[in-house]
Amino acid sequence: MKLIGAITSPYVRKVRIVMSEKKLDYQLLHEEVWSKNTQISQYNPLGKVPCLIMEGGEALFDSRVIVEYLDTLSPVGKLIPNSGRERAEVKTWEALSDGVLDASILARLEQTWAGRSEQERSQAWIDRQMGKVQTSLAAMEKGLSEKAFCCGIHLSLADIAVGCALGYLDFRFPSFNWRESHIALNRLFEKLRTRPSFIETAPYS
Repeated sequence: MKLIGAITSPYVRKVRIVMSEKKLDYQLLHEEVWSKNTQISQYNPLGKVPCLIMEGGEALFDSRVIVEYLDTLSPVGKLIPNSGRERAEVKTWEALSDGVLDASILARLEQTWAGRSEQERSQAWIDRQMGKVQTSLAAMEKGLSEKAFCCGIHLSLADIAVGCALGYLDFRFPSFNWRESHIALNRLFEKLRTRPSFIETAPYS
């Protein structure tokens, strides 16, 4: 399999961590979707990463679709329950984590996109997106409570998604101090960041 993506993309990182935890072999093809020379639309008409090219040449895109597929390829380290309430809980955590990423990426684009001047940037829009991040982190903190992991006593996709969201905040918003008021989240993140899958996929500029 081939995974098309960028090192700095948290959605790509989520897929890479799942592949590492599942011990799946793949080739990472680096792609910068903001470059005028990008060719990602050949594989994903939405022009987004990650995009997984399977052995037969078919393409899967959207990180949630890809990790769902990957979890079926090996019984090693099952990350998503097959059905029922447990499955819904894991997927809800993933949706919440991806929502944090969606909002924080929109805020960063508003702050840094070269196609817009400083006078054109909207602080109100940035504040609105970071407000979503704040309320989502508060919900995560409440949901974790005293649990070892998001959904019980074992690592699941929920934890991977949360770890990717928190890692992205550290990477792109280093002055955003989420740890001080989110003790349970910080405890989980410190545990996750020591796993080989998180260490080997850590983003860098």
